[in-house]
Amino acid sequence: MRLSTVILPIRRWSQGGRDAWQRAEQLGFHTAYTYDHLSWRTFRDGPWFGAVPTLTAAAGATSRMRLGTLVTSPNFRHPVTLAKDLITLDDVSGGRMTLGIGAGGNGFDATALGQEPWTPRERADRFGEFLPLLDRLLTEPAVTHAGTHYSAVEARNIPGCVQGPRLPFAVAATGPRGLKLAARYGQAWVTTGDPKVSESGTPAESLEAIRGQMTKLGAACAEIGRDAGELDKILLTGFTPERNGPLASLDAFVDFAGRHLALGFTEIVLHAPIPDSDFAADEKVFERIATEGLAQLGA
Repeated sequence: MRLSTVILPIRRWSQGGRDAWQRAEQLGFHTAYTYDHLSWRTFRDGPWFGAVPTLTAAAGATSRMRLGTLVTSPNFRHPVTLAKDLITLDDVSGGRMTLGIGAGGNGFDATALGQEPWTPRERADRFGEFLPLLDRLLTEPAVTHAGTHYSAVEARNIPGCVQGPRLPFAVAATGPRGLKLAARYGQAWVTTGDPKVSESGTPAESLEAIRGQMTKLGAACAEIGRDAGELDKILLTGFTPERNGPLASLDAFVDFAGRHLALGFTEIVLHAPIPDSDFAADEKVFERIATEGLAQLGA
């Protein structure tokens, strides 16, 4: 198992932003991700910086740790412009970039460009076109595509990614169409658990729901002749019934991570503590988990 973190882009680079990314590398995290939103939930009326410039700066401030989005979506992105940003990020980071990507939701990003929120079916339709086109854009020197939602006309992405054949996709999905995309295009699969269970369920019920998601992922892989074991399985914490409980103590983390390790997860992602928010946690406990947690698990 690997241990990673999410650093929300809420600090000016000169006022703690750079320090947060460098500290994550010093603590030994496998990957440091950031959210790719225009604004998000309770942070909407406070500072919030762009994911791509933040990751570019983080690439220059670190040297070993992987970097990524968790997650990007079609809500305000286009495959052609995103592909250009991604090959640049992969180059600047020396091949350390992972793209977490999903279908998007009904948050502030869904209407910030003036459009009506897409229905779940339309989000799935768009994602089903977005991801295959992005895959082509990152693996072919020139792409032309005329789709229902997205088009590209001789779009060039030379010299392509540092990582071959392209940077890895970590596909966030729980529904049947999304899981099929994860099976076909993903190098990893991402989940936050089952939102319905998270609201009123128990930790045991959450485990069962996630086990069901994994079963469906396995079936989607089998349908195309792929071994589901080829995909990394990433759990973004903070949205299961335990909420921020895994950061309460080292023992709490080991108990939580151990139960999910047994399900087959290969990566656990913790939110870097943010005071006076849903992600508030003791900094010393967070550092102890980062430096001792995997050893306690025997992972």
